[in-house]
Amino acid sequence: MEARKCSFCGSLLEPGTGILYAKRDGSTYYFCSSKCRSNHKLGRLPRRTVWTEQGRIYLKKE
Repeated sequence: MEARKCSFCGSLLEPGTGILYAKRDGSTYYFCSSKCRSNHKLGRLPRRTVWTEQGRIYLKKE
């Protein structure tokens, strides 16, 4: 089994954990928690969210 990254926050998922969301067009998203899933569903951008991996890079926190 391979480790996957959360599609929203970028954290690593251990095999057997997380939520898989598959759209009708065949694209798949992996989420580590319901917090990430609901933020994605609301249309929020990961780079504008401070606690995500992309957000820390975009806002120059790391």
